[in-house]
Amino acid sequence: MLHEILRAHGGRLPDDVIVAFANTGKEHMKTLRFVHECETRWSVRIHWVEWRKGARGFELVGYNSASQRGEPFRALIESKQRLPNGHERWCTEYLKVLPIFALMRHQLGLEPGGYEEVIGLRDDEGLRIFSGMERAAKTGRSVTYPLAKAKVRKDDVWRFWLGENLDARRLGHPLPQGFDLGLHPWEGNCDFCFLKGKGIRKRIIRDNMVVPAWWAARELSTGGQFDKRDSVEDLIAQVRKTPSLFDSADDEEYDVECGLHCGEAA
Repeated sequence: MLHEILRAHGGRLPDDVIVAFANTGKEHMKTLRFVHECETRWSVRIHWVEWRKGARGFELVGYNSASQRGEPFRALIESKQRLPNGHERWCTEYLKVLPIFALMRHQLGLEPGGYEEVIGLRDDEGLRIFSGMERAAKTGRSVTYPLAKAKVRKDDVWRFWLGENLDARRLGHPLPQGFDLGLHPWEGNCDFCFLKGKGIRKRIIRDNMVVPAWWAARELSTGGQFDKRDSVEDLIAQVRKTPSLFDSADDEEYDVECGLHCGEAA
């Protein structure tokens, strides 16, 4: 989406267009590198923001200073003294949405509704779009989805980044843009999003036992669980018991994190 907006403006954004990336501290390292590649290769300023408790509500960081050990997320959990979960999915609201609103207040002096929010959902993400438009209407915000309006679908995005390659991990042809995100479909920007299905989270644990440690520590410190069905320690134990067994994930949605209902019950 950013690439096409830049192209529509001759490669240079108008001064009142603000590009933002909100870092929770639990973004995959490949995500951080990807955002940095976008801003350096395309010569566009991306405002990296992180949630901070206080009147301002955010801090500007950058690729080299961005939190990588979950610091903003942990501070939010400690402030609320509980964990987000399937019924209280406030992590996206506080760690992504509100810091970007605070950035716009700081940069342009405008509150939500005083500017247009440009969101990169595709044409095949209709339910999310309808839900987003409904929530925006209730709060007086203005949102637009240019990729959906252009009928861009998931296959189009894959071709844009991968070209003739079918797998970002097994490149046999040059990448059209020279780089891409490089994550498998079951991975995500959030390294262990609790909205992903059990089988997918166990696969992530099998790939890297270090990833769930932070999440398990938050459950231990609060006495709560991100998912009421299984604690992170339970999932780790299940993987250790059957390290070579891959659970079926055929019926589970990969692309769920920061999804349809995130931000509600804040």
